Amino acid sequence: MALGGGTFISQNKKLPGTYINFASAQSASSSIGERGIAAMAIEMDWGKDGEIIEVTSENFAKNSLKIFGYDYANEKLKGLRDLFKNIKKAYFYRLNSGNKAANDLAIAKCSGTRGNDLRIVIAKNIDDETKYDVSTYLGTKEVDIQTIKEVSELVDNDYVTFTIETIEVTAGKALTGGTNGDASGEAHQKFLDKLESYQVNAVGCTAKDESTSNLYVQYVKRLREEQGIKFQVILFNNNANYEGVVNVKNTTAEDESALVYWVTGVIAGCEINKSNTNKTYDGEYSINADYTQSQLEASIDNGEFVLHKVGDEIRVLVDINSLVDTTSEKGEEFKSNQTIRVLDQIASDVASVFNSKYLGKIANNEAGRTSLWSDIVTLFKDYQTLQAIENFEDSDVSVEIGNDKKSVTIDTSVQVINAMEKLYMTVVVE
Repeated sequence: MALGGGTFISQNKKLPGTYINFASAQSASSSIGERGIAAMAIEMDWGKDGEIIEVTSENFAKNSLKIFGYDYANEKLKGLRDLFKNIKKAYFYRLNSGNKAANDLAIAKCSGTRGNDLRIVIAKNIDDETKYDVSTYLGTKEVDIQTIKEVSELVDNDYVTFTIETIEVTAGKALTGGTNGDASGEAHQKFLDKLESYQVNAVGCTAKDESTSNLYVQYVKRLREEQGIKFQVILFNNNANYEGVVNVKNTTAEDESALVYWVTGVIAGCEINKSNTNKTYDGEYSINADYTQSQLEASIDNGEFVLHKVGDEIRVLVDINSLVDTTSEKGEEFKSNQTIRVLDQIASDVASVFNSKYLGKIANNEAGRTSLWSDIVTLFKDYQTLQAIENFEDSDVSVEIGNDKKSVTIDTSVQVINAMEKLYMTVVVE
């Protein structure tokens, strides 16, 4: 679908694009927090149970077999590859927990069906007939080999715990009985409870059922509004009407809600002085993106994060969240994810400065408050240098004593910059 275009009467267009009027000439009359951290709870065929797993982009590329049970290029990891295209680090939680595969030689370290692809091979060492080579295979890949003389020398590896009692040559004995187990709403709640102590920029959820999806809505509202922990949640087909929720509209041919992976990555990884508007989809899914211009306009009105066709490419229409109903406290600008990123960054950075340097350490007197004021002003000047805000003056920040001797109050105002989305041009023909 092409971007918006045509002429304009007033500057009220919804779609990004170029709007140009032609008219005849008339006579003249007279120090900032890091972004790129995501979190997701997912179903796995292999992985640790009941734990938050930290995975960097580098570790994902190098050690995906050990962490997730599959090589980096495996089809099973398509969604995670989409996620990692735009982030530095992710926290994962396994939703399902089943049985561990086993045989009389070993038991799998993790539950899941992938454990059934493990097998143990024991062979005589070709250089020393008194020793044995004990190999662990995952599929066709040898993931561990140990040369031993006695069973006591055998060490558990990343994939199995050995239960061998007597060493005997075997061409290959598979582990069996591994099951995945089912994911549940309770598992999502356990993930969210554990996640509260982690700092993230975006949390993705591919759940299609309303109850699970709304669990994430309530979670982000509670943490943003009651605890001051700022991040956004990315959900499929949830019109939450809230700036902390990004509502993904598009489906994919492979899995209806799979686009959530990529959107979670771009929301988490986008810097505060950038926008995802017009960003090209560079993932691996087949995106359903055939929309008319009127449908795209309706998506903007409905607070939907939508991708559309631009020639042979698929791009983000507008970087917006699910907020639809504005108020005097939250106006139109709160629909922009770039605005939310800037405001969230300010909240997080100011809290970090206060908690690390001033809380319980600096006296609440004129000198102490002046020092806090100086640190906040420095932060805001950094935002301005990055072109995240504009027209900032030192006098825009005031730090005063609060209602008691232990409190301070900060009053400030900012003008958030957003990336260009619409061009209104008048060409004068002489």
